[in-house]
Amino acid sequence: MSDSPVLHLAKDLISRPSVTPEDCDCQKLMADRLKAVGFNIEEMVFEDTTNMWARKGDTGPLFCFAGHTDVVPPGPAEKWHTPPFEPTVIDGILHGRGAADMKGSLAAMVVATERFVADYPNHIGSISYLITSDEEGPFINGTTRVVDTLMARNELIDMCLVGEPSSTHHVGDVVKNGRRGSLTGDLTVKGVQGHVAYPHLAKNPIHDAAPALAELAAMHWDNGNQFFPPTSFQIANIHAGTGASNVIPGELDVQFNFRYSTELTDSEIVKRVHNIFDSHGLDYQLDWTYNGQPFLTEEGDFLSAVSNAVSKVTKKAPELLTTGGTSDGRFIAKMGTQVVELGPVNATIHKVNECVKVADLEQLADMYYELLVNVLGGNE
Repeated sequence: MSDSPVLHLAKDLISRPSVTPEDCDCQKLMADRLKAVGFNIEEMVFEDTTNMWARKGDTGPLFCFAGHTDVVPPGPAEKWHTPPFEPTVIDGILHGRGAADMKGSLAAMVVATERFVADYPNHIGSISYLITSDEEGPFINGTTRVVDTLMARNELIDMCLVGEPSSTHHVGDVVKNGRRGSLTGDLTVKGVQGHVAYPHLAKNPIHDAAPALAELAAMHWDNGNQFFPPTSFQIANIHAGTGASNVIPGELDVQFNFRYSTELTDSEIVKRVHNIFDSHGLDYQLDWTYNGQPFLTEEGDFLSAVSNAVSKVTKKAPELLTTGGTSDGRFIAKMGTQVVELGPVNATIHKVNECVKVADLEQLADMYYELLVNVLGGNE
């Protein structure tokens, strides 16, 4: 049996070893297909990152497919059943790095778009693609830079589907309609190093900081809401001491992270944390890394269009969740865009022997097609 259009394109993309921030002409492959059906292609290269902004149409509403061509390193090649960049189908399952995250989604997007444009040549609004090669890496010169460029020229996306692998057990069983914010704190508490036998001549930063850290760990930050769990605080790393058992350390380093809901802002979290450390009289330095704001696409026409597209293909309504880590959707959402994530099953992403069912990619293309019909098909 010959490859289907989705499988053929997915295999072509997977065969290109586009480990972050490399693109290996994946975007050119997509661009050539999109140009053939009426898209204008704009390449945006920022430092080491290749990005593509493709658009068909110049009226609203503007719908966008977003995703990334870069993949994480494959790890030890000898642990793969098949070479990671030689896409192989075994018993209906496509193996290869990026099969699920997220070259399979990209293939499904392109094939769905080609089919939609052929069936609805006079569709309303515009279709666009925002594709980067820097999603798995430092995410500095990728989607966020493209979004800044688009906002500067007032080219705002109304609706966006990110092809991240959102599904849990069956393709389409979960749609992510938001993500929690992520905020990291790097804390240094200063003390005075000394001998453990003479504590009055030293100042132990671990002892000083422990009550404050315990207070943070026990604090109830919010109740969450319909879509988000309560905000969580977790200590990720902690270090002090010289390795000797008879030395009081002079400094304590602690790294912690907040995953927070739309019930809080990052400024509120920062203020409360500083108030706690100040109230304990700590001599400290605290640096913050703002990894991403929370976003939420509330129930409405777009979310209904997504759910209906999934239901038409799978005969089941998807579950709406905001769980998991961050995605590039957080950058797009700052445009005021309604953002959802819908992609393959995520069980093997970033793992050795990453794979996806070929049938799932076919269904995903059908879902993307039905979504385009729902949001841009109009009365045609």
